[in-house]
Formats: sequence, C-alpha cells, structure tokens
Amino acid sequence: MAKNQKSYTLEFKQQIVDLYNAGGTSYPQLEREYGVNRSTISGWVKQLSPIKVSEEETVTLREYKALQKENQRLKTENEILKKATAIFAKEQQPKL
Repeated sequence: MAKNQKSYTLEFKQQIVDLYNAGGTSYPQLEREYGVNRSTISGWVKQLSPIKVSEEETVTLREYKALQKENQRLKTENEILKKATAIFAKEQQPKL
C-alpha cells in the first residue's frame, strides 16, 4: 500500500455504498461530502452492492468471488481424494 493511501473500514465502505444504492446520493455528492475519490466509491459499489440470487437471497460481488474461490478449492480437493482412493484401492487388491 502506498504511504499516502488512506485505509477505510468495511463498515465505512458499506455505509457509502448504502447511501449510493438508496438513490438519493450521487458519486459527486459522496466524493465532496466524504473526501473519497469517485473511482474508489465506484469500486466499492461494484464490490459491495447486493446481487439478487433468488427471491429471498442476495450476495455481494465480494461474497460471490469468495464462493467461487472456495468452490475451486473444493473441486481440487475432491480430485485429489479421487486419485488417492484409486491408488489405495489398487494397493488393496489381492495379488494372484
């Protein structure tokens, strides 16, 4: 991280996103009021805005990416277990 770069809490970021998503506050207004660059706010909105998954469930882009990463890890672990099972089964077969 750059020396002059500010660090914001997740709660602060979410508050800005909620203000934007409520519809009454624009990027320029948020930029002036909170002193945060417009492109930074835009990134937060993309990352933290809810995405409707089903009638009763929403996720953010950040949560979606975390789920994708976990899914890939589980797929990899599953493949390793399949290969290990095949090797173990082959070793357990009686030799004639």
